[in-house]
Amino acid sequence: MREILSQPICDILGCDYPILQAGMGGVARAELAAAVSNAGGFGCLGMVREPCDLIRREIIEARNRTHRAFGVNLIPAATEPDLFAEQLNTCKNAGIETLVFFWDVMPEAVARANDLGMQVIYQVGSLDQACAAEAAGAVAIIAQGVEAGGHVHGTVSSLVLVPQVAAATDLPVIASGGFGTGRSLVAAMALGAQGIHCGTAFLAATESFAHDLHKQRVVQAKSNETIHTDAFVINWPKGAAVRVLRSDVTASLGDRLFGHDPDTIPRHQIADEEGKPIYRWSTDSPLRSMQGDLDQLALFAGQCAGDVHAIRPAAEIVADILGEAREQIARIRAN
Repeated sequence: MREILSQPICDILGCDYPILQAGMGGVARAELAAAVSNAGGFGCLGMVREPCDLIRREIIEARNRTHRAFGVNLIPAATEPDLFAEQLNTCKNAGIETLVFFWDVMPEAVARANDLGMQVIYQVGSLDQACAAEAAGAVAIIAQGVEAGGHVHGTVSSLVLVPQVAAATDLPVIASGGFGTGRSLVAAMALGAQGIHCGTAFLAATESFAHDLHKQRVVQAKSNETIHTDAFVINWPKGAAVRVLRSDVTASLGDRLFGHDPDTIPRHQIADEEGKPIYRWSTDSPLRSMQGDLDQLALFAGQCAGDVHAIRPAAEIVADILGEAREQIARIRAN
């Protein structure tokens, strides 16, 4: 009998277990993606708007670290069209089989990826967008609840959104937003999903490219210490909301959490990444490669930060999710 934790989505992706690592921009590099895939999950490189040389290098490095499948996260709606076309060709030429798209559903982007022989999983934040992604030709849907960290594209909790999407689409559904434990994996399956999509849990992994300051803040945070705002919007379209940890810089917003326009925000450099200026209120989060006032940057984290208690290897995180899930399933069956 097939183990209940090995779902059909695993055959689609080429992994053992339905634990998908979010393609966090900047944070999800080769070391993290390979570690998750080696542990039986599905790793993903976060390559949003990155130059193709970097994408190529990260894919090669990931392949040097794992023989397992992994994906690449791109965002067609927030990437200049020519660059996005080059990114697709780079992924195709590097042998990538699975792409994860996010934000507004762009059917032409899915069609182009499919024409190149790559399958697309679409991360969405609403029921309408899930149906649009299915119609566009996606092979699976990541349904993201408002509890999620980083960029958040909806306003509904995952408890409500996931079962609605599962009921409305014939595609495999992956639950995102508040998921990062074995209990939450079992809960996601009960809601109609086949697995979970985890960002915050892996941001604090040893292999994550996040700066130690960011990892420590996630470890120290409680679940009620995040805010939902569109203030960190430089480099993204107006209205692009995120969930971040509370900080001195978010306190300066007062009650004005929404309504910020990237075109009117002054560019005040507060950090540097290998010669590249990093501005306050940008979508950049603290990375190992940065120096400066990193605590003023976007400290992305979801509400499940309260479940993250230590910086530890990705393989240990995956193993604990699986172990706890099996324990919960055994307990349910015994009652």
